[in-house]
Amino acid sequence: WKNVFGSILLFCSVLANAGSVYVEHDWLAKSLANKEIVVVDMTSDDVQYLRYHIPGAVRLSYQDIVMQRKDKVSVRLPDSQLLKVLGSIGIKPEQHVVIYDDMGGLNAGRLFWELERIGHKKLSVLRGGLVQWVLAGHKVDNLSVKPTPVQYKLSSVGRKNEAALAAVTAASENGNAVLIDVRSQEEYAGHPRYPRSGHVPGAKWASWEDNVDFENGFVPKRSALLMGKLNSLGVKDKDAPLIVYCRS
Repeated sequence: WKNVFGSILLFCSVLANAGSVYVEHDWLAKSLANKEIVVVDMTSDDVQYLRYHIPGAVRLSYQDIVMQRKDKVSVRLPDSQLLKVLGSIGIKPEQHVVIYDDMGGLNAGRLFWELERIGHKKLSVLRGGLVQWVLAGHKVDNLSVKPTPVQYKLSSVGRKNEAALAAVTAASENGNAVLIDVRSQEEYAGHPRYPRSGHVPGAKWASWEDNVDFENGFVPKRSALLMGKLNSLGVKDKDAPLIVYCRS
């Protein structure tokens, strides 16, 4: 996976805040006609969107919100480009954005992180995504939505949810924050088929997939289980500093 930290960021955010970042499928089904809500489809690929999606959902791929450097490392877009992308799919700062995917929150988590970072106020992820939506018997369609482009303007200061290299280095050397690597075990341990494998010294390993209950509809695992996992990694309370990283 090119983006493997989205899910665990969502779950950490849920644990750290009084409210949930999630909305349920029944609530969304009743709210689709509300023009103040924009539903964003971030399923695995464009083919899936063309097959079926939540009615009225606009399409945004993971590749639309990242860029590749000359060394082939994938990084986030500059804010100026991100705002253009948001505007191109018709998102306005005052609207409630509801994001979903079919990957247990993997892609949806990345967009959630980006929007939270720039200060978008009304923001949610559909719990269980498209999988739960279909299992619940809600309608889908295959009609492509052509949004009306708008100009997205920053209206507030966002959350500082991105760690600079200096902060990662300090956490590695001094242990002043828990570092968590959410890639595969092979990447964490080091493997010849992964040219950028191995981990930051001192980082704990916790695959993003361990946070998702795939057998019961791609929903996040119960908070008690997630908190127990974090405790085993050295995160003893919800105020403990935590830095999560993946490939991008």
